Amino acid sequence: MNAAFPANSTTLVQESITKPSAITIPSTIYAVVLSSLLIVWSIVWDIMWHMSIGRDGLFSPPHVLMYVGAIIAGSFAGYTILARTFKANHPDRIQSVRFWGVFYGSTGALFCVWGAVAILTSAPFDNWWHSAYGLDVQILSPPHALGLLGMTLLQFGALVSVLTLRNQLKGKEVTEAIQKRLELLFIVSAGFLMTMIYILFYEKFMDSQGHRSQYYILASLFLPVYMMSIGRTSASAYPITKLATIYMLTILVPSWILQFLPATPRLGPVLNDVTHYQPFQFPFLLVIPAWVLDKVMQRYPKHWNDWQLAGLVAILFLVTFTVIQWPFSEFMLTSAWSRNYFFMSYTWPFNAPADYPYRYQFNPGLHENAIQLVRGWAIALVAAFLSARTGLWIGAWMKNIYR
Repeated sequence: MNAAFPANSTTLVQESITKPSAITIPSTIYAVVLSSLLIVWSIVWDIMWHMSIGRDGLFSPPHVLMYVGAIIAGSFAGYTILARTFKANHPDRIQSVRFWGVFYGSTGALFCVWGAVAILTSAPFDNWWHSAYGLDVQILSPPHALGLLGMTLLQFGALVSVLTLRNQLKGKEVTEAIQKRLELLFIVSAGFLMTMIYILFYEKFMDSQGHRSQYYILASLFLPVYMMSIGRTSASAYPITKLATIYMLTILVPSWILQFLPATPRLGPVLNDVTHYQPFQFPFLLVIPAWVLDKVMQRYPKHWNDWQLAGLVAILFLVTFTVIQWPFSEFMLTSAWSRNYFFMSYTWPFNAPADYPYRYQFNPGLHENAIQLVRGWAIALVAAFLSARTGLWIGAWMKNIYR
């Protein structure tokens, strides 16, 4: 389905516009990208809250931040839908998606509204669930699943919003500053969504898992497809490296700040004496593999097809990712040099025993022999190849989203 995101200004897509200075980025775009950031920071904060405090409520600070993000995105995107629907002869209606037989809106706006509604619906649902079944009976309870789905939909809507506006302005006289800003907003919104996807699986990517093949198989499944789709779509220089940088900073900034704020447990049993927020885990060192993939995208032979390119990407990704993450996970887990405010490997939830024997070393019960590791890396290589090829296809498709 082709898609194009609406502009706040009804003059944005009119053919009569000829002066580059007349085209601006509408406030809706900035609003939904800001909402995407608030959503992902709220979930990072919420994880830290549960590690440090435990008991939360309908209006705990992380939840309030989440609601604010949902309200901002839902309001701005909802306004554009209502304007296209009820304003007579709205110039953007011809490029809209019609739904429910009544409303007209862009694909990005629809995802933002649906995501916001899901988030705000999940809040009282979660509160009732806790009252009926207890606090955090399971991570993927129905209200949590609905909330996570809503967050992902909203962030995807923000990404599509920027992308379709950028695609819509192709061929028009747009200033270089506007073009660069749109590319930056696209990379930034993609980084926020990538962070959210990482958080959904973060328990599989803890440092204690860094010497297991499953760690590399899962990374090969979800990283190349995302990195290559953004790399193929973006017109900026080194887009994958920028994507990796945004992803890392989105996780690190709230952890670096909040770890200095006081927090004490409100639930029992308290097995670890916590006095401040326990930070979220340090993300993948993804900048170096990302830089390698950017170089591949710049220099691969033009006569190659996407299958050949995907093969090269898979090999280089898995090699560089393994070379970086294998020793880095060991450093993070076992080295005293990582137990500081920068790397934050000292982080430990209040309900985990402080004297756990494998807190700072690999559990020998999880050890894999050489044959298991080689077999795992072979599976990871196949996964990386299929993931990269899918990402290249998605990236080509994303260039043609106009509605």
